[in-house]
Amino acid sequence: MTTEHTDQSGRAGLLSRVTAGLSRTESELEARELQENTWRLGVTPIKNLVDRSEASVCGAVRSVTLRPRVNVPALVAEVYDGSKTLNVIWLGRRRIGGIVPGTYLTVHGRVTYRHGIPTIFNPAYEIRPAHGH
Repeated sequence: MTTEHTDQSGRAGLLSRVTAGLSRTESELEARELQENTWRLGVTPIKNLVDRSEASVCGAVRSVTLRPRVNVPALVAEVYDGSKTLNVIWLGRRRIGGIVPGTYLTVHGRVTYRHGIPTIFNPAYEIRPAHGH
């Protein structure tokens, strides 16, 4: 009786894990892939960034906006690594070739928090051809 109960609960556990895997959304799968790339490349997950520290992060550009200032434009890219988003701001730029939604980037710079959002101004960056390659 104990073995039968264990077999049935083991099957139920396997079935629930399989159905959970099937019901994951596309965004959950993308987040997991981005997090795996972060780990594989040895960069810092955005959720672990520390204010005023230098860091390297990788992620996909979700959006790019131009925020006109009085005298200096600011190009803002929102980068997502599967754990959290980071704002990357290039001051004095209206556009940067290749920085468009969907682009995969590695950025390096000093982190600051603006309104609770990690931000890097004028980072060194590398456009990657595909996730983690």
